Amino acid sequence: RLFENHVAVDLVTTRKLGLTDNRCVGAYVLDRDSGRVEAIAARFVILASGGASRVYLYSSNPDGSTGDGIAMAWRAGCRVANMEFVQFHPTCLYHPQERSFLITEALRGEGAHLKLPDGTRFMAAHDERMELAPRDIVARAIDFEMKKHGLDHVWLDATHLGEAFLIEHFPTIHARCLKLGIDIARQPIPVVPAVHFTCGGAVTDLSGRCDLPGLYAVGETGYTGLHGANRLASNSLLECVVLGQTCATDILAQAPQAPAPLPAWDESQVENADEQVVIAHNWDELRLLMWNYVGIVRTTKRLERALHRIALLRSEIDDYYANFRVTRDLLELRNLVDCAELIVRSALMRHESRGLHYSRDFPHTLPVSFPTVLTRKAKSK
Repeated sequence: RLFENHVAVDLVTTRKLGLTDNRCVGAYVLDRDSGRVEAIAARFVILASGGASRVYLYSSNPDGSTGDGIAMAWRAGCRVANMEFVQFHPTCLYHPQERSFLITEALRGEGAHLKLPDGTRFMAAHDERMELAPRDIVARAIDFEMKKHGLDHVWLDATHLGEAFLIEHFPTIHARCLKLGIDIARQPIPVVPAVHFTCGGAVTDLSGRCDLPGLYAVGETGYTGLHGANRLASNSLLECVVLGQTCATDILAQAPQAPAPLPAWDESQVENADEQVVIAHNWDELRLLMWNYVGIVRTTKRLERALHRIALLRSEIDDYYANFRVTRDLLELRNLVDCAELIVRSALMRHESRGLHYSRDFPHTLPVSFPTVLTRKAKSK
């Protein structure tokens, strides 16, 4: 059955129910239409909620990419790995009405130029391949120029390619930008790097099994080992297809048994939230903090400052969660602050620059690398 307008609150484990043999037995889920939290018992639970890209100010992902599955698996006691490897797409449209519209890299492949506001091309100073350099190098170059010159964005100029060519080869981009008042055949496109893919996640095997029996993760939620320090081409789609199949095969091979009933959600000690502005403010603060301190180029000092501020935000969010009825915004904010901490802690553990993780304090790549694996003991929250 498909339950629309429902949001997972947390996983239910037998340990939370006071039993010693720990496994996942279902989830508490918020029905957004009624505002009530329901207990859904299940023999198996599969997390397929995508990555955590919305923890950053700019992202190519939809608003629901708030790391819900990763955070729930972590709170249930599962390991997570490689959360420091966050892929930034170099060119997302910079526009208040279109915060997640990608400007395809194929446009640079066809000859579009990255420029500063005065029309100067800058990629030659960063890589001899210029605009055709790999995604992470181009994103770092744009980030460098934005910080150096105090810019909100740079420009991607395709005007020299001609209107007929752009309409034929990039009709969607041409039409979408034109609707926003940008004629890409006659004016450059304002672009900014944006988070595109989370390479880490809840640790799984090749059947999607997490550390907690009865719990699976597929797609961007899981760390399967199929992505290294970067995501190449469309192997994320392949990962979803393969892990979806192996996960289903593994579940069907197990003996069926009726799920145990779960205790009802207890909200007798909470009340309706009186200050939604707190959630909105903390959401904005967290995303700006991650963008400025844990972005494309990192330093140990900035990461440590980020961890300190995340701890303060967590304290406020946990207090809010304990005292008020849950809403989608509160649940997503709670999950994002968990993912933010995991990203920062992972980044602090990696004393090198590799793939998507670039540290100014550790600019070189070590001869041998291992996954960054974080472990915690399961506990109720």
